[in-house]
Amino acid sequence: MIWRGMYGEALLTLSAQVSTLRDPEEAIHKNALEGVALARMRDFDRANQKFADAESICLKTVYTACGEIPMGRGVIALEHGQFDEARGFFEQCIDFGRLHHERSLELAALLNLGFISLQINHYDEAVDWSKLAYQVGEELGEENQVQGALGNLGAAYFGLGDPERALQLFSEAEHRAADIGNMRDQLKWLTTIGYVHMDAGQLLFAKNSYEQSLQLARDIDSKEDIADITADLAQVSVALGKPDEADVYLKRVIGMAQQSGSRPDMIDAVAIQMQAAALRGDIAGARQLLSDVEADPESIASKKWTSELAMARAYESHGEAAAAQNEYITALTTFENARAQLKHEESQLPFVANAARIYDDYIHFLVQQGKIEDALLAADQSRARTLSEGLGATGRASVTLSPRAVARKANATLLFYWLGQKQSYLWVITQEKVSLFPLPSQAEIAPLIERYSKALLGPEDPIEADNRDGRALYATLIAPASKLLRANAPVMILADGPLSKLNFETLIVPQSEAATRAHYWIEDAMLVSTPSLAMLASARPAPASRGNLLLVGDAVSPGPNYPQLPYASVEMQQIEKHFAARDQIVFARDKATPPAYLGSNPEQYAYIHFVSHGIASQTDPLDSAIILSRSSTAEDSFKLYGREIMQHSIDAQLVTISACYGNGTRAYVGEGLVGLSWAFLYAGAHNAIGALWEASDRSTAELMGTLYQGLESGEAPGVALRQAKLTLLHSRGNYRKPLYWAPFQMYTRL
Repeated sequence: MIWRGMYGEALLTLSAQVSTLRDPEEAIHKNALEGVALARMRDFDRANQKFADAESICLKTVYTACGEIPMGRGVIALEHGQFDEARGFFEQCIDFGRLHHERSLELAALLNLGFISLQINHYDEAVDWSKLAYQVGEELGEENQVQGALGNLGAAYFGLGDPERALQLFSEAEHRAADIGNMRDQLKWLTTIGYVHMDAGQLLFAKNSYEQSLQLARDIDSKEDIADITADLAQVSVALGKPDEADVYLKRVIGMAQQSGSRPDMIDAVAIQMQAAALRGDIAGARQLLSDVEADPESIASKKWTSELAMARAYESHGEAAAAQNEYITALTTFENARAQLKHEESQLPFVANAARIYDDYIHFLVQQGKIEDALLAADQSRARTLSEGLGATGRASVTLSPRAVARKANATLLFYWLGQKQSYLWVITQEKVSLFPLPSQAEIAPLIERYSKALLGPEDPIEADNRDGRALYATLIAPASKLLRANAPVMILADGPLSKLNFETLIVPQSEAATRAHYWIEDAMLVSTPSLAMLASARPAPASRGNLLLVGDAVSPGPNYPQLPYASVEMQQIEKHFAARDQIVFARDKATPPAYLGSNPEQYAYIHFVSHGIASQTDPLDSAIILSRSSTAEDSFKLYGREIMQHSIDAQLVTISACYGNGTRAYVGEGLVGLSWAFLYAGAHNAIGALWEASDRSTAELMGTLYQGLESGEAPGVALRQAKLTLLHSRGNYRKPLYWAPFQMYTRL
């Protein structure tokens, strides 16, 4: 009954037992259950009395049920929003559970610690606690706790900016909760599914989820959930542009918060009131309410930056440009301070997505104000965070950063893209000037990328098929800048979002007066990709090439999912012949293992090359791995993970990952495509080549042989890769199709 949120019914059932039980364990357990039910009903005085009754029994003898007392005390602290105090109680439970071999108590405490981390925006900690809870729950067969851990994991990943994984976890948790009759958690996961829809702008879907969960909350008479979900409906009303409707919901929320004394509920209501006032145009009222939100020590960061963004929009709509700019900067500062609290790089990466709306609105505002370079620096700040910090760069665009100086340093024309909800932009940066071109919104561009990417993997040559998406993407993304591009001159692409999944070399240049035939853009320009201006500005020069090679590949198949690559040995032979025997170390067959690479002192090599299968994790980029030979009987001993790669510094001029999906398959906001190439750049490589899709190992052997011929001749890595691709493109066989030459993409940090 307590699982289901049926607290009143639970108390009635417990009261039917005799008031004094003979078994002290049962008496402690009964008092603890009553205390939890009363705490959930916010009857804290009676709840504390029940726990005191249980404690009096435990003073005489320590029973295993005594561990339930700090659990109940922790629940009361949670209900009061006293998170530090609650954490202390739950940590006591873990210690007690491990000492007395009460794993169920330990499991419940792990779940609650994950929940606390969620409440204070420590999402990476929430992932750690919730994964532990899930593992223990599965081992114990505790289905109710397992669904709780799944839902908490979903909330953590949602907070980290990974809505796809969050929605999957929430949906699984909701189904499991419904199967076991846990109505309280079922309504919680329905509510969080609404959050995901809300974040995606699917407001009517969100409202529908909230209304379903509100009905469940009423069915079990959960006043806490009724208040929270009513606040969510108020938030939807604001998003739908209906401030008066929001006020109706908010009156109910404020009344319930005053009755219960819930400070978090009151803060939520004030924050939404502030946004409704801003939407209504009540600048003075919104300003006062925002001050209340910012001043409250219990107000969490996400409430603050959401309210500050609403205030910035209000100032902007009233023509108060200076005040709007200050408020946008305040919102970004609040977000960055929250991000700085995260412990793990892999958590910082997706967390950037939470600031997408702030940056999008701020950049649009700056462009409208005619501050083109300020808008560019703000856009670069959004993408420079994780990758550039890992590469030793400044981590944020500085006001002293000169885009033209960066173009001069790179000796290239820079095409910097920002895909926005309202408007997208292209900045063309040359040594002489910075030009801005407006582009369609992300919603218009993304479907073109999706369709063209599928066409590139098909049997037809897109040019011969006169593919309209390839032409449309060139017209949208490149044609506006065409007069500023020099033929065969280096072009650096700073992509954003879905553009990270597109190889710009494959875009179709139409026939015109300047072009006698339709052709792929690779024939006009030497292209490389790079993450941010800040990273380029702070990059140190690559060392003089030592000309030595570390070659790893042609591994022994570790299982049927990774069959032998028939042409792996051919590719390795093609590469080896361009280096003297004394200048190369080769790990092949059973010697091509993860420990072999990690123990080879990889920092001493100018060129590192892998010939193998590769896998990219959709959900956790640093779980992407290069597939090598088994090194032990451990289940995953054949995987060289991205996170392991990052932990071993290198200084290679070029790392080549001749593997499937070497660049990863996930694009995070402002960060680009993330995976194995990212890991090697993080570790110190100056250039990295990885695959956007699975490539034929036979054509790859030819391409890599030509690449290393160019490198041996003194060509720069980008030039050598382009010439190798052009060799295949201009051949007469099947390898002329982009399917064979276009998967490999060059990433650089100079």
